[in-house]
Amino acid sequence: MPPFGTAGEPLSEFRGVRDRTVVIDTEHLTKRFGGQAAVEDLSLLVAAGEVFGFLGPNGAGKTTTVRMLAGLISKTSGSARIAGHEVGPEDSALEIRRIVGLLPENVGLYEALSPYQILDFFGQMYDCPDGPRRANIERLLRLFDLWELKDRPVATFSKGMKQKVALARALVHDPKLLFLDEPTANLDPEAAKTVRDCILALKKEGRTIFLTTHNLDEAQRICDRVAILRTRLLTVGAPDQLRASLSGHRTQVRLERTDDTLLHQVRERLSPRRVERSAEGFVVEVEDPDRENPEVVRAIVEAGGRVRSVTEVGPSFEDVYLKLVRG
Repeated sequence: MPPFGTAGEPLSEFRGVRDRTVVIDTEHLTKRFGGQAAVEDLSLLVAAGEVFGFLGPNGAGKTTTVRMLAGLISKTSGSARIAGHEVGPEDSALEIRRIVGLLPENVGLYEALSPYQILDFFGQMYDCPDGPRRANIERLLRLFDLWELKDRPVATFSKGMKQKVALARALVHDPKLLFLDEPTANLDPEAAKTVRDCILALKKEGRTIFLTTHNLDEAQRICDRVAILRTRLLTVGAPDQLRASLSGHRTQVRLERTDDTLLHQVRERLSPRRVERSAEGFVVEVEDPDRENPEVVRAIVEAGGRVRSVTEVGPSFEDVYLKLVRG
């Protein structure tokens, strides 16, 4: 099997995951709806204890992948294993559901029930003993600041409060692996931080979190590795590694003032380099900052610019993501 199904993925990264306990292992996993591929040839490894981000534009196949791995829909071809259990056969489905907690894209709560009733119902469905189940329900509701509201019907809750109930529901049976599909969607900044802190706390406990999100800043801050998907897997790696892999550098030059005339003259002097106007000056694309920055500064000064500062700007994680998904 190729390393994560992508030519750009370093073999050392692949071996590093193989040397650890593998919780999710897919090989050429494919799902088609009619003649349309939703997920194609996905080969992926996720190690125990990772926060693994799964990124991609709408329609890229992220939710379809989660639904296949959680056993909610069947695959078309390929294979997938959760903690060594084959996804698909009936004899392993129950064991996988004991291992997995799922926060789906559409939370689907019983809104006539209270948060406590919902968590108690699902805890019983997972055969959680009475004492530990009640203690865990109280811990989760307090964690998400819902304990004082534990007896109110969920129908009266905001979208953000319902999201927190759904996350608590995913955790009620103490799963080893969590699939979180947009867990901070609809949450205010404080509640979103609570969820992120909870994810990091669960990681410290040795749990594995498979996180789909459109929030690139969130993924960069809390994920050990990320995969970028557009039906096919585009790349896998740590966010900083992916940023470093993107060729090209930029130099940010802050000036006392800028205008169109100065920009035109600087572009003439630095052609064919790309020069863009920023809020406080110019951004110049360079290949070797150490060698080219003195030339950039000299060109700006000769054109009449007064330089305040020069800063090397590396590619952002957003740059990496957009370059890959635009292909």
